[in-house]
Amino acid sequence: MTAPTSRGAAVGRGIGIGLMYGLWKPRVLGAWRVPVSGPVILAVNHSHMIDGPMLMGTAPRPVHFLIKKEAFVGPLDPFLRGIGQLKVDRASADRTAISNALGVLADGGVLGIFPEGTRGEGDFASLRAGLSYFAVRGGAPIVPVAVLGSTERRGRLIRGLPPLRGRVDVVFGDPFEAGDGSGRRTRKALDEATVRIQERLTAHLESARRFTGR
Repeated sequence: MTAPTSRGAAVGRGIGIGLMYGLWKPRVLGAWRVPVSGPVILAVNHSHMIDGPMLMGTAPRPVHFLIKKEAFVGPLDPFLRGIGQLKVDRASADRTAISNALGVLADGGVLGIFPEGTRGEGDFASLRAGLSYFAVRGGAPIVPVAVLGSTERRGRLIRGLPPLRGRVDVVFGDPFEAGDGSGRRTRKALDEATVRIQERLTAHLESARRFTGR
């Protein structure tokens, strides 16, 4: 299995730009907060089917997303691999996905993660420990991202999609370090990091909602 490439992610970014700006009206706020170089993790809330592609098309740098293996079916499998996305088995400790994700960070790339693990309310109420592990182990700052689409059902063709040509706000927050500065990677240290991450992500989401009126 080939590792994801930065060139593939750059192609994915181009596709994301075309699709997202063609079908919706993204308003991008705070993209300048994403470090221009070096490893970084984008932690995104997940309430719409388009959250991943939307971020791929609006982030200032190409993004490698960890995506559930169930999405890699039929022709989507080679396509998603080709644009630098990472398949992950959420039911187990997927060593290949972990290795590939750490490889992205080691190469100074951008890793995209849905900390909630699956699409839901998009409120960061339930975080998985994977985000803290990648942040601490990969030595990468976390940038919180809020993707906020319309909550009205009028104009929707598919449940879980914002109305076509509707405005979607993508709000980037300030980068922060998940660890406590000690470099510890124990279970206790990662649990403490998860709590800190959840507080920061929730605060950013609340701030983004107030600012955008969503």
